[in-house]
Amino acid sequence: MKAIELQHPGGIDNLRLVERLMPEPGRQEMIIKVKATALNYRDVEIAHGSYHTAFALPLVPLSDGVGEVVAVGAEVTRFKVGDRVCATFWQRWIGGSFAMAEPSYQRGGPIDGLLSEFARLDEQAAVLAPEHLSDVEAATLPCAAVTAWHALFTEGRLKPGETVLSLGTGGVSLFAVQFAAAAGARVIVTSSSVDKLTRAKALGAHDGINYRSDPDWASAVLALTGGLGADHIIEVGGPQSFAQSLRASARGAQINVIGYLGGSEGAVNPLDIFRRQVRARGIPVGSRESFEAMNRALAVNRLTPVIDKVLPWREAASAFRHLEHGSPFGKVVLDHMQ
Repeated sequence: MKAIELQHPGGIDNLRLVERLMPEPGRQEMIIKVKATALNYRDVEIAHGSYHTAFALPLVPLSDGVGEVVAVGAEVTRFKVGDRVCATFWQRWIGGSFAMAEPSYQRGGPIDGLLSEFARLDEQAAVLAPEHLSDVEAATLPCAAVTAWHALFTEGRLKPGETVLSLGTGGVSLFAVQFAAAAGARVIVTSSSVDKLTRAKALGAHDGINYRSDPDWASAVLALTGGLGADHIIEVGGPQSFAQSLRASARGAQINVIGYLGGSEGAVNPLDIFRRQVRARGIPVGSRESFEAMNRALAVNRLTPVIDKVLPWREAASAFRHLEHGSPFGKVVLDHMQ
């Protein structure tokens, strides 16, 4: 079979199309024909060698994808040939707290990802893809969608009428907009683009703040909420935006730290946490239990992921560059049937 490997650290140009042996299913394992994969910023960092953890190379990238089961090993009971499944990011985090997750079993690094024609999955590390979604749409779910769901519902216990502030219009942020709006929450979104704010409102956001024309966006959030602030914040900027996220927080708010697009250096005033009794937590994607709950909500509400761009899977390098430099609105996906 064909696969794309990251053969050396230091750049997207080190992605190479190679021939690999077809995988065979072991006990409680299955083989999928990969139909589509999706990129996350983590994948770009791994390719550049700037991710906080170094992985052994060569490595098949990409944790997110969907495929059709074409073979099953002994004692497989959860799936059958012909089923359409998504892989989970954490291969051994079935449910419960993050203490159950094993770092050595993250797909796309340190174990091989799905940027190939076929892949071997443990039956415990997959979920059925929602029937109403296309392959391209379903491929986007394992990281970005599960992260947003885990933050707002598994951990956050979001309630109707609460206010959600979603920073930016990347994959996690837009899933958060859709999920929060479907749950009856008030949603505020930030962006530097008027067009993106308009599109986010079409997805369910109630208010938009242009942080380029209004750099003091925390004050804008307070103004929109009558001084109360946001109850749940999807924080993707890291230290450079965290101080404003604190200022924009309601009393007892929950700040979900997803990423660090603004860098990893910065200062936080702990008094702001104390005054508002804010809870800040990292969201490391989520468990299979969260994934399955999210899929039920997707099906009931007929929600569809926002796709920015779709490319043939052999043009993976172009997709990596688009995610890095193209400021996408939604997910970047690779179609393995092209």
